[in-house]
Amino acid sequence: MFDVVSFFFSNFRCKDGLKGFAFSALKFIVGKEEIPTHSFLAEAHYSKSSERTRQPLAKAESGEQKSRVSLAALTKKLIDSICKCGPRHRCCKHYEDNCISYCVKGFIRMFSIGYLIQCCLRIPSTFRHLFTKPSRLLSLLYNKENIQLGAFLGSFVSIYKGTSCLLRWLRNLDDELHALIAGFLAGVSMMFYKSTTISMYLASKLVETMYFKGIEAGKFPYFPHADTLIYAVSTAICFQAAVMEVQNLRPSYWKFLQRLTKGRFALMNRKALDAFGTKASQQFKGFIPRLDPRFTVEKPELEIHLDR
Repeated sequence: MFDVVSFFFSNFRCKDGLKGFAFSALKFIVGKEEIPTHSFLAEAHYSKSSERTRQPLAKAESGEQKSRVSLAALTKKLIDSICKCGPRHRCCKHYEDNCISYCVKGFIRMFSIGYLIQCCLRIPSTFRHLFTKPSRLLSLLYNKENIQLGAFLGSFVSIYKGTSCLLRWLRNLDDELHALIAGFLAGVSMMFYKSTTISMYLASKLVETMYFKGIEAGKFPYFPHADTLIYAVSTAICFQAAVMEVQNLRPSYWKFLQRLTKGRFALMNRKALDAFGTKASQQFKGFIPRLDPRFTVEKPELEIHLDR
């Protein structure tokens, strides 16, 4: 997992390293501030704009206006002053925040997104029992998986951003090597949300990215309709396992096949398949389906001729 994340972020920081969905996804997760284009003009523009915004704040207001200042406005001013007055390295492109608030905001943003995503995934299963058991609504909001996904995404982003800012302060430059180290350390956040699905997806995208980069470099041949062929072979392997060795399938994928086929995948005489040595009936406890005689054909008796 650590190596996969490091590879993606190192290519994310390289020019023309990642394209398409992978680049857009990482840009959404870590923010456009980590894109490898440092502009001194933008920094100069920020310094001028910050001076302009400080001037009206420094002006004295009348006593009547001060009395009308709400608590929300005071809080907003306090947060803005904390975000803008802290330390920020010249190579950091988060011009509206200092390095500390930049990491904290990243954690809060991605924690909220992860929490809401997990809540939305649980809505269909909870909505069915909402009218009979209204208490299920609390389990939708206060659920361990919601916090785990939020903690995973939030810590992932904050570790990556914090490590990148720290390396800029230590080395006094912005380098592509920083993304390699920061991505490696950000992989520690997987401890909050141990998902085999995410790991397998990232590993498959890693192979796909390396293959297409090899095609661009002229080192790998290009096969037309290779994606369709790979999908067909993968589906065949999964279906073969669903028939011959169900115990090696993920329970969630087996339930998906059951819903997809309305339970017909389980209505097989797997007792007859044990002869192949795959323990096909291991989880079915000797189940033999009751076949409808209307749709079965009686096998004729075979005549055995013995040559004497």
